[in-house]
Amino acid sequence: MPITAQHVSDTLAAYLADHPGEKDALSVLGDVIEQAGDAIASRKEFRGHVTAGAALVRPDGRLLTIEHRALRKWLLPGGHIEDGDTTLLDAATRELTEETGIIRAQVEPAGDVPLHIDVHSIPTSAAKGEPEHLHFDFRFLLRTTTDAVELQEKEVTNYSWQFADMLTTEPLR
Repeated sequence: MPITAQHVSDTLAAYLADHPGEKDALSVLGDVIEQAGDAIASRKEFRGHVTAGAALVRPDGRLLTIEHRALRKWLLPGGHIEDGDTTLLDAATRELTEETGIIRAQVEPAGDVPLHIDVHSIPTSAAKGEPEHLHFDFRFLLRTTTDAVELQEKEVTNYSWQFADMLTTEPLR
């Protein structure tokens, strides 16, 4: 069954139970869930939609980042929800595998609650026929002992294992 508004709401509630100080910052997500319903997981919902990412950490404390081809930015592996995804964590793991070749058997999720939920604006894309919209990125902590990466070069141009204090995104650092 595809990801539902109820699953997104439940995951948001679990996150806010651990991070009550972020309630105001994430109120827009709650509003869009109410308005969009199950379309919150559709990339065609232009009020905003959920995406999922993987914060993959090795035992030495380094975190995997990828260079996104289209955006030309260093990001965590992640992306849009697909119909076959049943949970946001599943989506994050699938995206990790698609972009880096690291498979589910090589990772251990730290739990079902996201490490962080980021709200960011995506600019208008005339090529894709998409107006400016919001991404609600549910980022999950995963652990691994592997360092073998096979990039999907269609979307990703490079990768790096970075120490957390080198990241520019404050909540993740």
